[in-house]
Amino acid sequence: MSKWELPLVERGEAEAAVCCSPMVREPLDEDSAVDLAKMFKALSDPVRLRLLSLIASHEGGEACVCDLTGPFDVSQPTISHHLKVLRDAGLVGSERRGTWVYYWVLPAALARLSSLLRTPADAVPAETP
Repeated sequence: MSKWELPLVERGEAEAAVCCSPMVREPLDEDSAVDLAKMFKALSDPVRLRLLSLIASHEGGEACVCDLTGPFDVSQPTISHHLKVLRDAGLVGSERRGTWVYYWVLPAALARLSSLLRTPADAVPAETP
């Protein structure tokens, strides 16, 4: 598989790979809460949230660190720190190629967050006027 392509996962496989049920069905166990809190904490910073968005939307699904420093009014070491936080939280993967590091979003991590926050249609209370 080329490093420029993300594998396609059938909907049933993606749902089976997701670890967490929506919170409206059952409470989180302690280990899951710790892991998920690390992800949400990483995303709670506006620079990191924008970095994740830039990486995810970059052509080919991955971005060189050299492409990520321009849009921000912070230093390159600060960008590197934010990327490390995203990597440590399990939201992005990275690989050094020569002098540059390339980053890509980990689809399973986004699926895990999405699954946790998904609310089944039948569990949504009717809105009151």
